[in-house]
Amino acid sequence: MRPITVDGNEAVARVAYRLSEVIAIYPITPSSPMAELSDEWAAKGEPNLFGLVPRVVEMQSEGGAAGALHGALQEGVLATTFTASQGLLLMIPDMYKIAGQALPGVIHVAARALATHALSIFGDHQDLYAVRPTGWAILVSDSVQAAQDLAGIAHITALKASLPVLHAMDGFRTSHEVQKIVPLSDRELKALFPFGALEAYRRRALTPEAPVIRGTAQNPDHYFQNREAINPYYLRLPQVVMMTSAVLEKGPGHFRTVLEELKAFMEEREYASVEEMRGVMSYLKVAEPAALERANYLKVLGSYRLLP
Repeated sequence: MRPITVDGNEAVARVAYRLSEVIAIYPITPSSPMAELSDEWAAKGEPNLFGLVPRVVEMQSEGGAAGALHGALQEGVLATTFTASQGLLLMIPDMYKIAGQALPGVIHVAARALATHALSIFGDHQDLYAVRPTGWAILVSDSVQAAQDLAGIAHITALKASLPVLHAMDGFRTSHEVQKIVPLSDRELKALFPFGALEAYRRRALTPEAPVIRGTAQNPDHYFQNREAINPYYLRLPQVVMMTSAVLEKGPGHFRTVLEELKAFMEEREYASVEEMRGVMSYLKVAEPAALERANYLKVLGSYRLLP
């Protein structure tokens, strides 16, 4: 596609809107344009990737937006929200529930300082650090192009891994930076989208036709075992992120080649995160050019936290 000129917020919103069915919003600087654009597009009747107009719901607070996100995910709906700073803190209770129930939610964050001795609307990563223990994978973009690409990777990874993903960019520095980018087309997103994983997710939805029990109270013996049971989801998450980013960069037609090369690469060492792998490969670029070449599959990718 021909390049377009957008800021980080619009780059993310263009992808999130097309990959969502419900968007729960409550504006907070500097993430507000993502919510405003989604609301505007829905009001104009613009369809998402599946030919439907997403339902955009403005709640009474960020806590309400997180609750709406959680409820939509329980129903097997593709859902997302946008927030920053204190707004993200208000979402923490629901973030724990969403991760614990292995639901593929996505939150896009324009990272911003927290209010402590004083309020600050400017960017840092305090809000991201505050939600590290919630169980959400955290992907971080460092440019407008990366913000768009990682937004798509976040939604696709969440479905493939059946885990929630938080995608962040620097508030103002990236969210409001205007740059020329190569947009992701509907055709590209459809080629990458895991429709099989979506169908499996739909089958897990709450419905009277297939009743299940959720939200129980458990004694320590059962609680511990059930918490441990989710570990395999997280152990395969780094490979899901790497695979998705590699196919995004190389194209769906190279899926089998990418899979074989990444499997061989992963066998060389177990990595705690993709960022660690990138750092190691950069260090070895003189001694191991072939390994660096494989790592270059991931040049669009930055990850902060993939393991709980």
